[in-house]
Amino acid sequence: MAQQVRDVMTGAPVTIESLASVTEVARRMRDEDIGAILVVEGEQLQGLVTDRDLVVRCLAEGRDPDQTTVYSVCSGPVVTVQPEDDAAAAVQLMRSNALRRLPVTQDGHTVGVVSIGDLAIERDERSALADISAAPPNR
Repeated sequence: MAQQVRDVMTGAPVTIESLASVTEVARRMRDEDIGAILVVEGEQLQGLVTDRDLVVRCLAEGRDPDQTTVYSVCSGPVVTVQPEDDAAAAVQLMRSNALRRLPVTQDGHTVGVVSIGDLAIERDERSALADISAAPPNR
């Protein structure tokens, strides 16, 4: 039986408003122990920002993280999937777009995120990526 995205996604995604500063999003990443946060404007998904985005698009460019908005450094446009989509289709979408994470939306609301780690744990729990993804975060 085909597995749906809802079966592998991480629910309750962390979001941040698009006009928040890079400093604020970095603190949220630290506090939440995550490397990516969904960027929203109200209820509308605008992008996804990763810790790498903060380094490459803000710090390495000499921009002031207190004055730089998260929207100006986030990745977009956003490719999304729905909870009822086939997980194999999500894998193909990630592969064809070179993505590590896909926001999951339903009725215009973000309901989760599916990552390559989530998929690795479900598809081959003995793989190195699954082991790494299931491990507790480094502190």
